[in-house]
Amino acid sequence: MKRVYLDYAATTPIDKRVLEVMTPYMTDIYGNANSVHSYGREAAAAVDNARRTIADCINAKRTEIYFTSGGTEANNWAVKGTAIRYREETGRNHIITTQIEHPSLLESVKYMEKHGFDVTFLPVDSDGTVKPETLEKALTDKTVLVSVMTANNEIGTVQPVKELAETAHRRGALFHTDAVQAMSSMKIDVRDTNADLMSFSGHKIYGPKGIGVLFVKSGVKPDKFMIGGHQERTMRGGTTNVPAVVGMAEALRLTVEEMEENNKKVRALRDRFIERIGAEIPRIRVNGGMKNRVPQNANVTFEFIEGESLLLSLDLAGIACSSGSACSSGSLEPSHVLMAIGVPVEIAHGSIRFTFGKNTEENDVDYVVDVLKREVERLRKMSPLTSL
Repeated sequence: MKRVYLDYAATTPIDKRVLEVMTPYMTDIYGNANSVHSYGREAAAAVDNARRTIADCINAKRTEIYFTSGGTEANNWAVKGTAIRYREETGRNHIITTQIEHPSLLESVKYMEKHGFDVTFLPVDSDGTVKPETLEKALTDKTVLVSVMTANNEIGTVQPVKELAETAHRRGALFHTDAVQAMSSMKIDVRDTNADLMSFSGHKIYGPKGIGVLFVKSGVKPDKFMIGGHQERTMRGGTTNVPAVVGMAEALRLTVEEMEENNKKVRALRDRFIERIGAEIPRIRVNGGMKNRVPQNANVTFEFIEGESLLLSLDLAGIACSSGSACSSGSLEPSHVLMAIGVPVEIAHGSIRFTFGKNTEENDVDYVVDVLKREVERLRKMSPLTSL
């Protein structure tokens, strides 16, 4: 049976070139990067080189890069560490985010709400875009932090983060962006974006799982998040995951170097997929706008069927995709992102996220479309909604 992976937004396979540079740090160069002997110094040198590589890739300073266990931790640290520290220093206690953020960000903000912070969840338009004027109206003199993701993990919408950051700064608020889904296909320049904090993750860019980055602009000082160690300049305790750090740096370097070529390929495959299903499968809708969208994403609603049933049918045919964020899988509730952009609840359950990657080929796309045609027709014949 043919197998096709179209869930690159959930995770990516590690690039063999990345694994190759990681392997020595799992076997021969195994010292603790905080040890003072030669074994430790070798590991520390690798971490310093990786930090410099990552900083160069996003136009940051080496001292602005902090390693975490992934995007979820980076988001938690950005929200909790910044809000707590600056409430103590400035008395500001208002956080602004959007209705379509990743669960790790939304739950962090809700946690702060339980601990005395006022929170505003900004609405988005039908494409999933936050308007700067919407943010402007929500800002107050008490706003301490604004957090808006660069690219949405479910529908792929790219936000005008530079304008949003400028809007937040005019009222004295800090600006954070979750760039986890953007890093694989967008050239990130933290100076141009003007973000104060930015989250990344290794396993979305063909790097290892369990490693992420929080960029913290010089002069911004969030509270310590993991205490009990002197790692990351005392800001984030815990033994440094040297192989993963080295792997993430190499993955990001390769991503930036090969981005134009990969984006051209992936966009063509995504567009072929959307064109074929639009012409060959009736009663579908592509969620989110096509203009400001990352090239690898196609979120599609198939009317009159349950998305979970379609997912299982596709899986039996060797096709991997998802109904939304992997971090919220298992929920019986319709996607909060689709609800926010106005997809009717009765059809939101029939939405599937297809995300393409550099290993996807044209025959994979054609196979998936052919299976979709068959399975959608079969499931609709069984659905009582079809006759309504």
